[in-house]
Amino acid sequence: MIQGKEVHVLDKNAEFCGVPTIKLMENAGKNIADFIIKTVKPESKKILIICGVGNNGGDGLVAARYLSKKYETTVFLTGSSGDIKTSISKENFQKLKKTKTKIIDIKSVKKIDEILSDNSIIIDAMLGIGLAGSLREPYLSIVKKINSAKNKKVISVDVPTGLGTKTVVKPKYTITFHDVKENMNKKNCGEIIIKDIGIPKKAEKYVGPGELTTYYPKPKKESHKGENGRLLIIGGGPYYGAPALSAFAALRTGADLAYVLTPKKVARAITSYSAEFLKPQRLAKKMAKFSPNLIVKELSDEEILVAADLKIAEKYVKKVDTMLIGPGLGNDDKTLIAVEKIIKFFVKSKKSIVVDADAIKVVGKNPGIIKNSKTVLTPHTGEFKELTGVSLSDRLDERVGKTKLWAKKIDATIILKGPIDVISNGDLVKLNDAHNQAMTVGGTGDVLAGVTGALVSKGVEPFNAARIAVFLNGYAGNIAFEKKSYGLISTDIIEQIPSVLKKFL
Repeated sequence: MIQGKEVHVLDKNAEFCGVPTIKLMENAGKNIADFIIKTVKPESKKILIICGVGNNGGDGLVAARYLSKKYETTVFLTGSSGDIKTSISKENFQKLKKTKTKIIDIKSVKKIDEILSDNSIIIDAMLGIGLAGSLREPYLSIVKKINSAKNKKVISVDVPTGLGTKTVVKPKYTITFHDVKENMNKKNCGEIIIKDIGIPKKAEKYVGPGELTTYYPKPKKESHKGENGRLLIIGGGPYYGAPALSAFAALRTGADLAYVLTPKKVARAITSYSAEFLKPQRLAKKMAKFSPNLIVKELSDEEILVAADLKIAEKYVKKVDTMLIGPGLGNDDKTLIAVEKIIKFFVKSKKSIVVDADAIKVVGKNPGIIKNSKTVLTPHTGEFKELTGVSLSDRLDERVGKTKLWAKKIDATIILKGPIDVISNGDLVKLNDAHNQAMTVGGTGDVLAGVTGALVSKGVEPFNAARIAVFLNGYAGNIAFEKKSYGLISTDIIEQIPSVLKKFL
């Protein structure tokens, strides 16, 4: 079963895999026509296709083109030709005009009763998935008239128009594509016919730009600073650069604010313009360019995170949407005790959390601390063992199965990093291969954690945030690899994140 928005994900990912949406529309329309010709076998030569102005209507336009070769077809458009929304539907409308099909638009809506009575087969290609509330005009009136028409055989395209609302077309058949959609059943759809329209298996199993275009929350024009993601990052200690990399990645992903709580020596390094504080020098110079954008707070200890720092973290709980904890913290016993206390506090405060690096082992020792929370964990194979006690092989099927199992057990979303990343929330699984061999360089995990934290802070559900994050991070890494080859470093990936957003959003 496919949830509403996942249809858009599949379409976009199919295109990314080499099957353009216009090809999917062509296949959908041809399947509709073939079903009418071979199964319905109309006794009358007259067929009416009622088309909306979106891609559902586009499927109907293609079907009309094929049906016009054998039948007297009429297309009723629920708008004017200028109202057609997508380029591929417009293209198919132009193709249809070259056939013998009679085309009527919304200007003739008063004649709908006459048009309906003149045709024995009614194809409903008005609206697709994703409706909520009530139908608007002219759809509301048209649906009522279809349902009240006598002795008509009604076939809906993909889903009956109005599915999910109080007023819905009542078809004899629904021809749906790839798989049954959410909330479809025999009672509201009639006999459901599933047709393959050529969506590649990879488009379904692997993440792609579909997740990004469908679930990335673009800021509203009237929004203010802080309304589009406020992320708190607690990290640093043995590793200076890690929390800074996460913060810069979060900002490049679109978070409005990034707060960094870190030991005193790390705080001084992050906020300094002097390259002498960070190594390698190239990384230091790049980070120094960004550092004024960060809100950096010194923790109580010079070297590490300690339990007393909970009091400092508590002051930020109302200022942020999400906490990322772990990058660069190290595994000092005092630090791990502090991590557990801070996680417990943020879970109690109903804040979403991303747990990375050494903080993962804290959850492994006490998984109950993230119970009833929105948490994403980002382990590599070694950290997965610390989280679960399970040693993973390189077999993908095993990695998928164990990731799904443990995500279910601990009630969290897990990003298992590897040659092929595995993302699961315990119910659903997605894979990612959008990265390259140069991304084994230090810091890429910190970048991924920051991207994930930014998306969760912007209100994206953890599983969807994880799916977007692995693709966004990996695709940015691929662009960076084209430019830097094996000299790629983590800040190169951060610099390319806006390029990926610009390309797909």
